[in-house]
Amino acid sequence: MEAEGLGWLLVPLHQLVSWGASGAIVFGGVVPYIPQYRDIRRTQNADGFSTHVCLVLLVANILRILFWFGRHFESPLLWQSIIMILTMLLMLKLCTEVRVANELNIKRRSFAASRWYSCGQVVTRSRQPTSCSMAHPCSSRSVACYRCWWTWLSWGRPMSSPITPRS
Repeated sequence: MEAEGLGWLLVPLHQLVSWGASGAIVFGGVVPYIPQYRDIRRTQNADGFSTHVCLVLLVANILRILFWFGRHFESPLLWQSIIMILTMLLMLKLCTEVRVANELNIKRRSFAASRWYSCGQVVTRSRQPTSCSMAHPCSSRSVACYRCWWTWLSWGRPMSSPITPRS
């Protein structure tokens, strides 16, 4: 009699536990990537994150989905694979954006440094040299050293004149 009286409570409790376990299976693989995503977005630095792990997880989850077409398994595992693929694609997108932006910043800095601060020139904020070593083999009028051409006129002068070999 007591078993029949608790049946109304055990059936919904069993379904609740089943739904909770399915939700943990589906979203449990994504949870560790949330702090990593937030940290990479906040610091704009993806150095500690391995894209090879994303590749392995993408291949594994794609193979799991392909296996599902041949032999059906529980649907929470299928949904877990779909959500993990979306998560890995999102992480790869963020990492590539951050790494490309960092590489472009480094290249811009190195280009600016090689162009404006080479050949002994000291450049102010207005990009006008305040002093240039005339003893330096590369003077601002030299055609041979293009790094000293710091204005458009510096670039135009050698381009408009005929090029003569150095003696």
